[in-house]
Amino acid sequence: MIKTTLSQPSLFSSLADQLNQKHPLYLLADKIDWHRFEEAFSPLYCADNGRPAKPVRLMCGLLILKHVRNLSDESVVEQWSENAYYQYFCGMLEFTPSYPCNASELVHFRKRIGEKGLELILSESIRVNQQDDDRDHHDTAFIDSTVQEKNVTYPTDAKLHKKIIRKVLSIVKSLDLPLRQSYTFTLKKIYRDQRFRNHPKNRSKALKADRRLRTIAGRLVRELKRNLSGNHDYDSQLALFERVLSQKRNSPGKIYSLHEPEVQCISKGKEHKKYEFGNKVSIIRSITGIILGAKSFRNEYDGHTIEDSLLQVKRITGKRIRRLAGDRGYRGKKEVCGTQILIPDVPNRKDSYYTRRKKHKLFCKRAGIEPTIGHLKSDFRLGRNFYKGVFGDTVNLLLAAAAYNFKRAMRTLLWLIEKICGILFPYNIPQMGTFLRDDYLPEDDGRRSDNIPPGVVDYYIHPQNPGGINVFLLYAVQQV
Repeated sequence: MIKTTLSQPSLFSSLADQLNQKHPLYLLADKIDWHRFEEAFSPLYCADNGRPAKPVRLMCGLLILKHVRNLSDESVVEQWSENAYYQYFCGMLEFTPSYPCNASELVHFRKRIGEKGLELILSESIRVNQQDDDRDHHDTAFIDSTVQEKNVTYPTDAKLHKKIIRKVLSIVKSLDLPLRQSYTFTLKKIYRDQRFRNHPKNRSKALKADRRLRTIAGRLVRELKRNLSGNHDYDSQLALFERVLSQKRNSPGKIYSLHEPEVQCISKGKEHKKYEFGNKVSIIRSITGIILGAKSFRNEYDGHTIEDSLLQVKRITGKRIRRLAGDRGYRGKKEVCGTQILIPDVPNRKDSYYTRRKKHKLFCKRAGIEPTIGHLKSDFRLGRNFYKGVFGDTVNLLLAAAAYNFKRAMRTLLWLIEKICGILFPYNIPQMGTFLRDDYLPEDDGRRSDNIPPGVVDYYIHPQNPGGINVFLLYAVQQV
C-alpha cells in the first residue's frame, strides 16, 4: 500500500496559510491600519497595576465584527471561538478554540475608549474606503436624519404604573421592610379588568382600573419613602417614580421608560409608525456612498443639527464639505460653517435647462441616502439600540456607521478581484477559483510572484503557460 501525505495544513499551523486569501474578512484585516488603534488606546491602560489587558486589536476587532455581522456581545464572543476568519481578523496567529474574553469586557472597553475612540474607528473605516474612492468625494455630500429606537416597549401610563408597583415590592422584599398591604388580590382583579380595553363594553371598566392602579402605585411609593427616611440610596429612584405618577398627558419632559428615562417621543410623519421612542441621529453620506459623519441628538429640529454634524465630519476627516444637499426638513438654512446648504425647491425662471437638469440629478442622487439609512437599521443594528443611556446612543450610531463603511470596503475588494478575473479569464471560468495560487508554476521555473518585473508580463499571460496567469493576477492584485 502506497502511503500518501495530505497537503492540507495542520489545525495548529498559521491561520494565514490555511485560510482563503480571497475572503473579504481576510482582505479587510490586511487593509486596516491596526497600529492607529494601538497608539490611541494603549495609554488608556495602566502598565504597572492590575491584570494584563486584552490586546487592543482583539477588542477593536470584536466591536467591528459585532456590527458587521449584526451580533450581540455574547454571540460575537461565542462565534469567535468557532470561526477562524474572525480570529485572523482580530490578529491571532493560530486557531484558538477557547473564548477570547468575557462579553462584559466589551462593555468596559467601549466605556474606556469613549466617543473619541469610536470616532477614530469611524475615521479608519473612511480611510479604508478612500483608497478606491474619488479625490473629490468631500466636495458634495448628502444629509438626512432618522430615529434610532431604544429597546423599550410601547409606553403607556398603565405599563409604567405596573412597573413602579413591581419595583417597589421588590425593594421592600430585598430590604425586609414593613408593608401595610401588598394589594396582591386587588392587583389581580385590576389586571383582569384592563384586558381587552379596546372592546366597547370593556372601555369604561379598563379606565376605572387604570385610575385604581395609579392610586395603589402612589400609596406604595409614599409608604416606601417613609420607611426609607434614613436611607438615601433610593432617592433618585423614588424621585423618578414620583415624577412618573405626577405627569399628565401633555406634560413637558415626560418619562416613557423607567430604565431609559432619556428616551424621546419623536414623530417623523410615517404612516405606518406615527410615534417612535428613542433619539434623533444625523447621517452625512458622500456622493460615492461613504458615511462621513454620524451624530446623535435628542429631538432637535433638523436644521439645528447641521452645524454639529459638519464639525464632526471636519474633526474626523480633516476636510470641509463644500455643498450639502438635504430634504425640505432642512429649510431655513442657506450656509452653515462655510458649507452651502441645498434643498429641493421650485426652479427659478432664470435657470437654464442645463442648470435645472443639474439640480434635478443632484437631488435624485440625494435620495440614495435613504437606502443607506435602511441598511444601517436592518443590517448594522441601528434599528434597535440595546446600549444603555445617552452614551449608548452615540456608541451604537458610530459603530453602525463604521460597520457600514467596512462592509462597503469588503464589497469593493471582492469586486476588484472579480473584475480582474473577468478581464483575464473571460472564457476560462473554472480556473478563476484558484487564481491566487502560484503552485501551477513549474518547479524549475524559479520566478515567483513577489519578484515579477512588469516587463515580462507577456510571458506570464502566454497561453502555453497557464500557471503564469495565476502569478500575473496575484501581481495585479498586489498593485491594486
